[in-house]
Amino acid sequence: MNVVIQTRSKSTDESITFPALQCWNPVTEVATIAAEYSGRRISCRIGIKDLGRKYEVDKNEPMQSITNYRKELEIVARKLIGEKKYEEDGSIMISYDDL
Repeated sequence: MNVVIQTRSKSTDESITFPALQCWNPVTEVATIAAEYSGRRISCRIGIKDLGRKYEVDKNEPMQSITNYRKELEIVARKLIGEKKYEEDGSIMISYDDL
């Protein structure tokens, strides 16, 4: 079951914003937070294993960990977007080494 929380916020073409949109994929065990940059949405993903190597993670409530560490994840995502570290599908993958 994927959990999605969504709100809209205005952004300018030059800024990177993070609307309150996030989801969890229990099959791949990957969490996604959304970023908006230059008028497009970018999925910023992190696997629970990478997150758990750096932070305390409750495997029964993985999205609570995303909520708890969201500011840190946004900082890393902003850096990776700025460095244009996009995957082939246009998403950003945050790894343990990025944290």
